[in-house]
This record gives sequence, structure tokens and C-alpha cells, in this order.
Amino acid sequence: MRYPGVKLRTQGDKTLELPAETSVAASAHAVAGTDPWPIHAREAEEEGKKCNVCHFPQPFAIPEPTTLELAKPQPRQEAQGEGITCAACHLTPDGNVRGPHRVEAPHATVADERMSRSEMCAYCHAMGKRVPGKQTQTYLEWRDDFAGPGLGRQQCQDCHMPRTQRKTAEGPDVPVRAVARHLWTGGHSGQRLGSALSVVLLQPQKDRPDVELHVINVGAGHSVPTGSNRRAIYLQTRVVDRKGKVLATREWMFAPWYGPRPDDRAFLAEDAKRPDRIAATQADEQGPHEAPLRAGEERVLTWQTGARDGAYTLEATLVYDLNRYNARSFQGDQRELARFTLPFQVRAGR
Repeated sequence: MRYPGVKLRTQGDKTLELPAETSVAASAHAVAGTDPWPIHAREAEEEGKKCNVCHFPQPFAIPEPTTLELAKPQPRQEAQGEGITCAACHLTPDGNVRGPHRVEAPHATVADERMSRSEMCAYCHAMGKRVPGKQTQTYLEWRDDFAGPGLGRQQCQDCHMPRTQRKTAEGPDVPVRAVARHLWTGGHSGQRLGSALSVVLLQPQKDRPDVELHVINVGAGHSVPTGSNRRAIYLQTRVVDRKGKVLATREWMFAPWYGPRPDDRAFLAEDAKRPDRIAATQADEQGPHEAPLRAGEERVLTWQTGARDGAYTLEATLVYDLNRYNARSFQGDQRELARFTLPFQVRAGR
């Protein structure tokens, strides 16, 4: 796990880092109450509104998998700085401790097999109705794009809580079981990010300067990138000649929309009237971009490179950005995921 410092907007902003006493090897859930990023962003953009209730939820009932519109969980009023604790998921609204197995304990317990299914993640990782391309849709993306069409049988926990074998409680009579590790690897995990996308480079017509880039969501059970609209994937490409000279460059950005429509500069005047005007304006200021790649999707991008006679190499790099709204000159919160190359030739008159 890697928690780099993040800037809010400009190069001059203070870098937001985890407190010194917080382990950077902890899970994303463990640092939900101490990560300065959501706290600072909320104060700077939403005038201190309590919009990050998923970081300190009350115990909740697990929703039905067919629920069409998912509301946020209710925030707890006490100990918000503790973030997501064991009780956030394992305590039921009526005060029982739940888990996937039936156990004997000195407190009230209930066995609920849904603890091992994706519905457990729905309230905090999906908001409202399904709108393809919109932010905070991860559970709905899994349900509608991955599980529904039959791309796989994996639940969220299968990838983000990999299994190990151990006892789930102290005592000599407790059996060793296959249990989920509470890691929740995601946007801070290079292994998880690096396995999500693949890129295939093609020269569709021999000797022509035009190229195709096929970006394929092969490894995620949801869209990539997913979650917050701040997340972005950059596909950075360049054409290099035999001497190493860069002749042409192009970049595509894949990112979730802020709201239920594509981000677009044409809506900046309308944004100024919104209660969440600062956050909405940030999205629209960047203008149109590529929507996230849905589970199993192959996105074909074309580029007329303009290369003339000669031998060249097309180089493509995938880069993940935790916050696309800060100055592009700040790259401390970015991670290179993979590189791809394609040698190609261009001949006149072909």
C-alpha cells in the first residue's frame, strides 16, 4: 500500500500527508478517519459540510442486491475521527455482532452469509441510481456490468479482501477457516492497479502513419477508474524516431464524471449557482474527457500521427492519478502502471 502526499489544487498548496503516528501500511478503511485529504477537501470545497459520512457510518442493514437507488449510510455522531471501525461493518442496527460464520460468544451474534457478498459494500461504494460514467458507482458497476452479464462470479471481497487461513477467534476449539484479509487494496495498491487494464497497439494499415490503441478493462469487476471523480487514468503516447527524437505526442484522460452528465466547460456558469459549486466547477473546468472503461470493455482510440517516411516506435504509458484537479506539474500522487511499445514503418504513397 502506498499513501503519497496529495495537493488539493495548486502547486503552492501544502502537501496533505498522513499524520506521523499513522501507519502508511494500513488499509484504506483503517485510515478513513485520519487521512487529511477528505477532511481538508470538505472544508475547502463544501464549506465544512458533513459529506463524508461513509468515513464514519452508523451500523447499517445490508441492502437487497436488486435495490435500484442506494442512499448514503447514516453518519455516527461520536468518534468520527476513528473512521471505519470493526463495528461499522460487523455491528447490526439492533446491536448484534454479525459475521459469515455461526459462532459461540459472550455477546449476541448473528451469522449472515451476505457478509461475503458485494451487497456488504453497496452503501458506501455506490450512491443514488446507476448512471454509467458517473462517480461513486462502483457497486452498481459490478452488479450491472460484471456480475449481471456473466463476466465472472467474483464478489468485491474476492479481489479486495484476499483469503488466508486462520482461526477467527481465540480458543482451542475454534477451527481454522479460509477467511478474508481486511486489506481492501484499491487505488493505493500498485498490484491492484496494475492488473486492471491492458493496452494493445496496432498499425491497422501497413506503411500508413495512423495507429490504433485498444484499451481493455480485463482485470477489474467494475469501471476503471472508479469511485471519486478525482481519480484519473492517463494514456500518454509519443512517436519516437530511430535517433530517439520525439516527433509527436498525445494524451487521453479517463475519469468519472462529477454528476449525471459528462463534464463540460459549457456548464461553468450553471455551476456557480450550485450548493456544491466549487467541486462541480473543478470537474467542468477540465472539460470533456474519456469516460471510465466499464468492466470487460475494449475502447478503441485512433491517432493520425502525421509521421512521414521512416521507422518509428509508438510508446504508450498508463499513469494513475489520485487527484486530477491539482496542478499537472505536481506528480507526487501519480503512479506509472505499465508501458507498451509498437515498432512501425511509414512509406510514401502507401
